[in-house]
Amino acid sequence: MAQAWLGVTVKLVGMSFHCCPPRWPARALFPFINTTNFWPSLAWDTAVCLALFSAASFSAAQPAGVPFTLVPLTLVPLATPASISALDSTPAKTALPTASAAGDATQSPCVIFVAHLPNLRRELCEAASLKPSEARSVKGQTLWTRDIAPAQPNLRVLVVGAIHGDELSSAAVVFHWIKLAEQMPADSPQTIAWRFIPVLNPDGVTVQPPRRVNANGVDLNRNFPTPNWERDAKIYWEKRTSKDPRRWPGPKPLSEPESQFLYQHMQSFEPQLIVSIHAPYGVLDFDGPSVPPSKLGRLYLDRVGIFPGSLGNYGGVHQGVPVVTIELPAARRTPPDAEIRQIWLDLLRWTSERVTSDTASQTAQNPITPTP
Repeated sequence: MAQAWLGVTVKLVGMSFHCCPPRWPARALFPFINTTNFWPSLAWDTAVCLALFSAASFSAAQPAGVPFTLVPLTLVPLATPASISALDSTPAKTALPTASAAGDATQSPCVIFVAHLPNLRRELCEAASLKPSEARSVKGQTLWTRDIAPAQPNLRVLVVGAIHGDELSSAAVVFHWIKLAEQMPADSPQTIAWRFIPVLNPDGVTVQPPRRVNANGVDLNRNFPTPNWERDAKIYWEKRTSKDPRRWPGPKPLSEPESQFLYQHMQSFEPQLIVSIHAPYGVLDFDGPSVPPSKLGRLYLDRVGIFPGSLGNYGGVHQGVPVVTIELPAARRTPPDAEIRQIWLDLLRWTSERVTSDTASQTAQNPITPTP
């Protein structure tokens, strides 16, 4: 029998969340709400719940087989700290480790990264054996890299995660790929020199809540020196984004230490393919020469356009280096490990078919020098 509910309590793995409305009717009733990650903190979703349903109750019957425990909540006025506190039966979250000591390159970054990134176990992070660079973020955090290079590679590939700090899954996937790169057989016909930069924007990753931009408020993926940047980036930001602060390109190209760091690696490593991992649109994008991959894992090619100052625009269009942009389907959770591996395998297959043959001679003329 249908009854009136203001919200539900979701009990899962020993934790309780008050959610309103639950995900199964929310998408139909309110399509403008992004329900991809619709289980956030109590304070957020209760505030939304009370704001939307303070004048009416929400009617729903529990669907058969849905592992939710529906608990009627008392209708109260618009959310206040007291009302939210009264509804919350969930224990307070443990504070995440801060990045105050992350600038110390003698310490492992895994304490910080494991605490902030989804699906990243301590042993996986430590096994990545990241190497500190001399570069620092705006707030002084070390920028870390990892090289995996066979003796005679025929392709150089640069992989970048967390250009945007709130796309946490993008950084976690890089750690999984480092493990897969280490497991490639030595006698493989496709010998690739990999350079991994798992977290380009550590200040955006470690702040609470995570932020797309760096500590100076700059969108690093709009800060690369594309032609006519001074004119086009400003116009695009003002006219097309209505001065969205999440997409501010900065005062000038390469104004930020993080974008300078990636730019310098593009100059010194001379990649013949760049893979930039983002979230949460669930598609593939591609810029530059060669035939793009039509599908990697469950992600299909859907070009999203070219933006002033973007990595794809600078590297792919103007530097002639193919840039594959992987948009994972969620920002705060990774795909299953099997899907992470399948995306990797499909990427290897595509590089073997489309990229390696075109660049083998160039690689022979430019030998790889791994980062010490």
